Amino acid sequence: MPAASTVFAPDALAGRTVLITGGGTNLGRQAAIECAAAGALVVIAGRRREVLSAAAEAIGERCTWVAGDIREARDATRIVETAHREHGRLDVLVNNAGGQYFVPAESIAAKGWAAVMRLNVEGTYAMTRAAAGAGFGEQGGTVVNVTVSPHHGMPAMAHTGAARAAVEDLTRELAEEWAERRIAVVAVALGRFDTESLRKYPDVVHEGAARSVPLQRLGTMQEFGWLVALLCGPLGRALSGSVVTLDGAADNWFGPWPPPTLEEGTGTVPTEERR
Repeated sequence: MPAASTVFAPDALAGRTVLITGGGTNLGRQAAIECAAAGALVVIAGRRREVLSAAAEAIGERCTWVAGDIREARDATRIVETAHREHGRLDVLVNNAGGQYFVPAESIAAKGWAAVMRLNVEGTYAMTRAAAGAGFGEQGGTVVNVTVSPHHGMPAMAHTGAARAAVEDLTRELAEEWAERRIAVVAVALGRFDTESLRKYPDVVHEGAARSVPLQRLGTMQEFGWLVALLCGPLGRALSGSVVTLDGAADNWFGPWPPPTLEEGTGTVPTEERR
């Protein structure tokens, strides 16, 4: 049995089937752990069989896996059909799989740009269409799209910023268009999290990541898991069309508060005397 959740009741998601792409590692794996702990049957998907198998075994008996490439429409459909066949239903699709690389905008090659767009936009769309067509039944379902924050620009990440913005717009469009089909679509915009993926970037990037967050720390994978589990429940349907931001206030301010240029080493912001 999976370890108990520190936030949710063990039956909070009982009777629900959740499919999570990119579920074998990092944030996707943590989301799978939390959903299973809350009683859901979880299917994790990805390209590497050995990674998925090890993750499913660690998560426990409520977790199974299916390998496939979400960028391929046939694979996307097969992944969804496998999840539905194994559990007789599909209630939630979490489009967590995605990727990018650190590079100044002027150095992004056409091939690199296309690769990021294909994975983050086309892969998400392929999985979403498959879930709507071959997964969710008459009861409808929920799609959770994972995007990024801050929204006011990320230097050296222009490709993923553009891709994730497209996904957020798609989230809003589909939430409206598919409401009559009882399909809810919501996005989660993530800030800087303490993951293995972050540490693959140049040292100056991952070492300074927390300093660029007003909360002055990186997000934890468990916090992401909590949010996904929440959205996999009834509240997720009520948030259809929304972009839920989890970033320690990075969307509101870049860097620590108060800013060094304002507090001048004193730690406090000067207060103007009223007249």
